[in-house]
Amino acid sequence: MSRPAGAAESGLDPKKLPKHVAVIMDGNGRWAKAKGLPRVAGHKAGVESVRAATRACGELGIEALTLYSFSTENWLRPEDEVSELMRLLAWALKGETAELDKNNVRLMASGRIGGLPGAVQDQLAASIKKLAKNTGLILNLALNYGSRAEIVDAVNSLIKEGAREVTEAMISGRMYTAGLPDPDLVIRTSGEMRISNFLLWQAAYAEFYVTPAFWPDFRKADLVTALKEYQTRQRRFGGL
Repeated sequence: MSRPAGAAESGLDPKKLPKHVAVIMDGNGRWAKAKGLPRVAGHKAGVESVRAATRACGELGIEALTLYSFSTENWLRPEDEVSELMRLLAWALKGETAELDKNNVRLMASGRIGGLPGAVQDQLAASIKKLAKNTGLILNLALNYGSRAEIVDAVNSLIKEGAREVTEAMISGRMYTAGLPDPDLVIRTSGEMRISNFLLWQAAYAEFYVTPAFWPDFRKADLVTALKEYQTRQRRFGGL
């Protein structure tokens, strides 16, 4: 994939960009609380950050962006908050698909998608179909996602196929993210130092970057800062 000029214009080395960036989008609730707003206001504000991050990755020449959108553990939140999150998700998918199409973005989803509400599944399927022929950035939404569950599902699928022994390649091929390169860079917003059951298998050799910015405040400048830090790292993959 060729690298757009936007990377060099942002002070980045186009030859040292990560292929795949993954983001743990954290801090919506605290952002809202700091402003005296209900938590749902933080989630709504976070939609603009998703838009900004997606647009920025496309401009910079990133090949894939995975966003940790809703975890298997998030079902433990208050029922009204979960319902609002699902409604917001369906609304955002419907509203953003035309913009994603305009920017040549292809959409995919990773997780136990069948466990999502029917309206979300329907809109997700429609958006994925609409964007399927695009050739630019791959936007991967981690929905009803948990990495331990993903590994269990991968192994169980191999068992059902009759496998008596498994290899790393076999497991990787059954992951929700099969077909994507492993993430080179994992970004977490809000300053928390946790991986939160996210891409445990795929991020084995990823570089990690934590920013104190809450997700609703995250913009292209924050992404560029993370990428500049990434470009200072020496990735040895266990070697010297």
